[in-house]
Amino acid sequence: MSQELLYIFILSIGASFVQSTTGFGFGIFIMTLLPYLLPSYGEATTLSGLMALSNSLYIAVKMRKQIDWRALAPILITFIAVSMPTVILIKHIDEHWMRRVLGVMLIFISLYFTLYAEKLKVKGTLPLQITAGSISGVMGGLFGMQGPPAVLYFVSCSPTKEHYMAIAQAYFLIGNMAMTLSRAGNGFLTKAVGEGYLWGIAGVLIGTLLGGIVFEMAFPFMSLTTLLHICHISQPRCSGSMSAHIPRPVSSPASSWKSSSPVRASRRSA
Repeated sequence: MSQELLYIFILSIGASFVQSTTGFGFGIFIMTLLPYLLPSYGEATTLSGLMALSNSLYIAVKMRKQIDWRALAPILITFIAVSMPTVILIKHIDEHWMRRVLGVMLIFISLYFTLYAEKLKVKGTLPLQITAGSISGVMGGLFGMQGPPAVLYFVSCSPTKEHYMAIAQAYFLIGNMAMTLSRAGNGFLTKAVGEGYLWGIAGVLIGTLLGGIVFEMAFPFMSLTTLLHICHISQPRCSGSMSAHIPRPVSSPASSWKSSSPVRASRRSA
């Protein structure tokens, strides 16, 4: 197993654990480093979405009876309508610029949870659903981090933590399925993504099971406000400092990934 695949395995454990205990955060956690482990940024968002989909599938099926489909439908439809075309933009934006914007977005999310998450109170109205779904669609399509705007709505419309977890995972499951189809159609579903998924899915299983245990043991004693605080402290603060410690060997199994990526090949020929 290459060093890159080992990192993917470890990252997927942490991301799945965060998602299973707080209801979101998979993309925020794993995208701090994943763009540095795959041949292209688009492939990183694709792998993140596939693994997040797998994590949400287990939880959504387990809690399917508590999903409020009427509350979910407007924000989910808006998200799909915005995110799928947004994925196309990644093909036309420079990767290095996207990584910098990703770092800024991670810092912004950290500040949001630090300053506003526990103070902001909203009502689950239709305009809020459309607004949150639109912002979530842009963040999901470009960065694979659609959680924060949607969670703001899910917390406001959920009477219990169990209902919150159920509706959130149904949202991430269906949303990531739609984005995966869009990413595949744009050439981001490559051999490198497949290899990363084979190793990452094992970490997803471990993190999901561990997170589920923590959720069942601890959350009966927690409020949704406390949940938002946990979301804040569980998210990485910045991608730049951590990515500096990730080696990028020239001759490694990852180098063979680069040749298999149609996106990377087209950029070289250009």
